[in-house]
Amino acid sequence: MSTSDDPLLHRVRQGDRDALAEFIDDRRLQLLAFINRNTGASLKRKVEADDILQEVSSEAVRTLENTDLKDRDPFSWLCHLAEQRIVDAHRRYFGSQKRDANREVALDGGSSTASRAGLINLLIASMTSPSQAFSRNQKQMRMLEALSQLPEEQHTALRLRYLEGLSSKEVAQHLGKTDGAVRVMLTRAISRLQSLLGEPDPPTV
Repeated sequence: MSTSDDPLLHRVRQGDRDALAEFIDDRRLQLLAFINRNTGASLKRKVEADDILQEVSSEAVRTLENTDLKDRDPFSWLCHLAEQRIVDAHRRYFGSQKRDANREVALDGGSSTASRAGLINLLIASMTSPSQAFSRNQKQMRMLEALSQLPEEQHTALRLRYLEGLSSKEVAQHLGKTDGAVRVMLTRAISRLQSLLGEPDPPTV
């Protein structure tokens, strides 16, 4: 039976909260795996994956009737909610820790540090603002839209490096890559964000 013929999925898409609870229970292990994969070591010391999943479940049930899932995979929607909860949890536990972006962007000495610092300050602000869209300003919304267009691995690398504050070596260990490969990935991701946001690349020196 194809997923489109799955009666449980059909009921979820029709706004059946009991079906949603059953769906979440069926996908519990997959959701926990997603949460663990997207939660850095520092945040894992503060909050359990089960706690985040509980918040996701409550939010999903609360917002189901106002969410259009007719052409959307419910599991992807739950993963999106989980990512929002992870960002909110990081803001809750680490939001008061101000980062100096000028010290975070020296990945390729040929680029303008000031330009990259401004972009990364916007990146950090966008990812640590409350998840409700109305609380974000236009620049942060544009940044979030640009982030959504990056490959998942680049998105994760940016979050771990600039939001979680991991070193490039720690990010490399998390992603199973070399330090050099992660540095290249981060540089390309930042350049891609600049392009998507319509900002010119800083001149090389």
